[in-house]
Amino acid sequence: MLAELKVLFAAWIAAVATMVDSIASRIVPQRRILLVEGDANSFTARVTSAGKGIDLPEASFRLLQGRVEPPLSEAWHTALRGSRISILMRNDHFLFRAVDFPKAAVDFLDGMIRAQIDRLTPWPAGEAVFGITPPEQIANERIALTVASTSKQEIQPLLSLAAGLGAASVAGLLEIREGGDASEPISIFEQPLTNATGVAMDLPRLLRRVLFGTLLAAASSLAVGAYVGSALDSRQQELQHAIAQRRAALRANQGGSAEMLLAKRKQTSPSSVMVLEAISRVLPDSTYVTELRVEGDKLQMIGLTRDAPSLIKLMEQSPQFTRATFFAPTTRDQNDPGERFHIEARITPYFGSPS
Repeated sequence: MLAELKVLFAAWIAAVATMVDSIASRIVPQRRILLVEGDANSFTARVTSAGKGIDLPEASFRLLQGRVEPPLSEAWHTALRGSRISILMRNDHFLFRAVDFPKAAVDFLDGMIRAQIDRLTPWPAGEAVFGITPPEQIANERIALTVASTSKQEIQPLLSLAAGLGAASVAGLLEIREGGDASEPISIFEQPLTNATGVAMDLPRLLRRVLFGTLLAAASSLAVGAYVGSALDSRQQELQHAIAQRRAALRANQGGSAEMLLAKRKQTSPSSVMVLEAISRVLPDSTYVTELRVEGDKLQMIGLTRDAPSLIKLMEQSPQFTRATFFAPTTRDQNDPGERFHIEARITPYFGSPS
């Protein structure tokens, strides 16, 4: 399973590299050169897409120990520099296998063949290059095709040749003859040598590094996020615990303060019952209270009496009243049996000596 994933990942990298190179070639058009491989390492070069009106005659040469003999002209060197070279290879370098698959697999042929290339060829997947013919429908809802494969070691001299000529990319093509007729060439490999600006670049390696860097950055972000999240959760729990303790302390203090306030109020506030009892002791029997108000420590009473001024003296003599005075004029009506008084005084919380 792991080997298949590696193969699929390599295929994806190659597909992306091909797409990027194709986009770059459209932005910066490049000259196309076809090299036809002959016997004894001989090649014939012809321009298939000149561009800018360049038209060169065919040139033939041989590849001897990595050198081009005879040397190409300066015009050909100029044409080859930065071009896209396609090499039409000889059939005797390849191993051919006929295979068939279910019809539904037509969209996944490259990946399926790459996953089992070590079974179809004597080379492992990492050491083989291959191409396939267009699938043909056969009986039982199946498709048939031919796989042409060779080793990377076999195509290495071609890659070195294209790089030595200054090409931007090199592609390997193969014609499969069936019944004496040559079919449309199939693609065996395509290798970028430089980018569209002519600078050497290994795009698949760059893509792998970018992908690895992205995965590493994502893993680092997840690790940092997990650590920060754990630290924040711990801090949140500490704050919640501290808040709970503070609330409990405030509730306890509030409860204690309330009890203290009630006790203090009980000790310092005058009792209405005791105020009434003190008034009944102070006032003479000939005095009648018609209205009585107690607000805090202040007492106001209105009533009828025979001698209103004497009431001030009687209240001042009581230990429970101080600063007794009239807060309104004393009046006498013809129908009243006495004087109508309006007296106010301050109440002191005196409860007398214990008996």
